[in-house]
Amino acid sequence: MPRRPRFCPPGYVQHLIQRGNNRQIFFSSNKDLSAYSNWLWEATEKYELAVHAWVFMTNHVHLLVTPGTEESIALSMQYIGRQYVRYFNRAYRRTGTLFEGRYKSHLVQDAGYVLACQRYIELNPVRAGMVSDPAGYVWSSYRSAAFGRSTKLWKPHSYYLKLGESDRARRKSYRALFRSELGEEVIDDIRHASSKGLILGNERFRKQLKALRNSRDNRRLG
Repeated sequence: MPRRPRFCPPGYVQHLIQRGNNRQIFFSSNKDLSAYSNWLWEATEKYELAVHAWVFMTNHVHLLVTPGTEESIALSMQYIGRQYVRYFNRAYRRTGTLFEGRYKSHLVQDAGYVLACQRYIELNPVRAGMVSDPAGYVWSSYRSAAFGRSTKLWKPHSYYLKLGESDRARRKSYRALFRSELGEEVIDDIRHASSKGLILGNERFRKQLKALRNSRDNRRLG
């Protein structure tokens, strides 16, 4: 029986997680990380995908994105998979599966949730004990959001832009968010939503998306 297509409404933020098969490492060097980053950027340009946050760990990747079309995410992840797996297998003289099945994804409400999810993503290396400060980890979006590091991949979300009237003010406000820890309840909510493919948001947002999905399904049946 074919799998039900993912619900990917244009303009709505999603949190994506891609893991190595059996949790195997798929980044062994900075060259690998640079290659993945470049193909991710190419995919965003080809398929209208805005990336608001990311972190590349050794055996998994987190992305916070907004698709421009219903197919933006699927096509982007397929493109990265083809390019990177071919590169990795050739570079390390291996064959077979690299990633753990389909990537995980869940929808994220803008108000009250998107910046929390962005912080969750960028704090991954801290929770893993790799660094004591997110600024100490090169392969995330934190330095772009907090210090203005130039990168063609980063597209700030509208709620990030509301943090201040200038780039300097926004960066200062964003850094201030990290002075307090992300609450355990928030972390649990994000992890639960990502593991089950649930919506991260309030009941009103869930009802809005349910109505949107029903409308889409009815159009397809009609």
